[in-house]
Amino acid sequence: MDYMQKYELWLQKLPDGDPLKQQLLDLKGNDKEIKERFYQDLSFGTAGLRGKVGAGTNNMNFYTVGKATQGIADYIKEYGQAAMDRGVVIAHDPRHFSKEFSHLTAGILAANGIKSYVFPDLRPTPQLAYMVTYLNCIAGINITASHNPRDYNGYKAYWEDGCQVSSTVADGMTEKINAVDLFEDVKKYDFDKAVEEGKVIVLGPEYDRAYLDLVESMAIHGGDEIDLDIPLVFTPLNGAASIPFATMLQDRGFRNWKIVEIQKDPDPNFTSVGYPNPEDPHAFEISEQVGREFGAELLMACDPDGDRFAIELKNDEGLYIPLNGNQTGYLLVNYILEAHRTAGTLPQKGAMVKSIVTSTLSSEIAKSYGVEMFESLTGFKNICGRYPGLIEKGYTILFGYEESVGYAACPLIRDKDGISAGMLVAEAAAYYRKQGKTLWNVLNEIYEKYGWCAEYEPNMILEGLEGAARIKRMMSHVRENLPKEVGGHKVEKVIDYVNGYEDIPASNVLRFFLDEGSWFAIRPSGTEPKIKFYFYTRGASRKEAYDLCYKIKDDIYELVNSVE
Repeated sequence: MDYMQKYELWLQKLPDGDPLKQQLLDLKGNDKEIKERFYQDLSFGTAGLRGKVGAGTNNMNFYTVGKATQGIADYIKEYGQAAMDRGVVIAHDPRHFSKEFSHLTAGILAANGIKSYVFPDLRPTPQLAYMVTYLNCIAGINITASHNPRDYNGYKAYWEDGCQVSSTVADGMTEKINAVDLFEDVKKYDFDKAVEEGKVIVLGPEYDRAYLDLVESMAIHGGDEIDLDIPLVFTPLNGAASIPFATMLQDRGFRNWKIVEIQKDPDPNFTSVGYPNPEDPHAFEISEQVGREFGAELLMACDPDGDRFAIELKNDEGLYIPLNGNQTGYLLVNYILEAHRTAGTLPQKGAMVKSIVTSTLSSEIAKSYGVEMFESLTGFKNICGRYPGLIEKGYTILFGYEESVGYAACPLIRDKDGISAGMLVAEAAAYYRKQGKTLWNVLNEIYEKYGWCAEYEPNMILEGLEGAARIKRMMSHVRENLPKEVGGHKVEKVIDYVNGYEDIPASNVLRFFLDEGSWFAIRPSGTEPKIKFYFYTRGASRKEAYDLCYKIKDDIYELVNSVE
């Protein structure tokens, strides 16, 4: 069935009065837009579903969410009654239709005889991830598009280990989902009725407390060891981290902090921020205003589902400087190891995990403390997925992270967690302040000790069918024309992960190592219409490192931009 036949089928099947039908009627004659909405089914993978909200097989709507949920229900039922009784825990973020999609999901599970647990309102992704194991559920589902623009929504699936589903589980779920007719096969049950009958259980505040108790148990220093009067500003960017982050700061005893008032409460339009990604310095504009008025030393932000975390630091001139995910990672790796050593709790066989596209400077920091840094593919299903094997080998997991402002500070929470990362950054800032230093001072000490380097992770956004095809052509072109010299330096080694490499599974990633110690990588995003680049360079100074970084970037952009 081609895209136009799918379009006509939807017009036929959707009932009169359904807003989705009106959307499609308004598209009559717009062949390009119809094709974008129907050229494929919204693909389900290890990142679940993610797409724009609207009518069509390639969008997030009640029908595509229903199809995915029915397929997952069919997959769970194959594990038998015990798995069905263990149930599924469901959460959602503040986006348009997130709550409605979560209630639809719970109702479909109820219609299939599968118990589910829901929260009374939005909750952060890391809390959902933890609740999977805390409640001994067979699976978890979170309705969220994380940091994507406001017209997106998504659907993340977790399995019984509390990680996002592995490739094996995702493939099994996909097979079931593909077998579902979204208009005929989806079983439904009224959400309110399911709650009344005990088929859906609404979780009480004790489950929020259980999550926060775990987060706060990761504290290393406290009391008189840290300066609890340090001035801090936090923004949840109108998302799910607002209450848990504020509660955590209160519980830890921080006395001098402010939350950005206009960004405190849920707002599906993200009116005050636009693009709600803390990785983007524009997300800190209002925080900077509040910080200047308040005299804050540290600005902190989470994305709308509370899993990503980013910071800005006040430098020696009093200006707020945004840190990239690698730099925040340096500070966290350095503090966790230094704090454990000073507290006498650094394990004999410690391990950390980072993604293959994250700076290797943190590996040097870990090595200096006698801790081994392991690598994984991007995504916390891969980062946290390494934990069980390392634990079996006798390692103590201390930290996991990747450059895209994602940090897993607690090994029992198998996903990135902005609340626990924020707690440790605030603790680190307060710890060093007690010693007369700022995090800005500490970051520069790290560069002075381990070498000046530059981190630059640009990307090209290429949306739609044409964009996806061009990204594919770009990757093929680079593989067929591997550069031998970049930025005036010889390429000494190339790792192509397309068929896997050593203990890293197959992935569409290329990594290049230069003769003077710099390296870079290229990969398509798995969740967004982007091709991503990662440049890491060394130099005698920060400026020298960045000069080389931009030279390499220009050469690689010239190579990929030659592809039409």
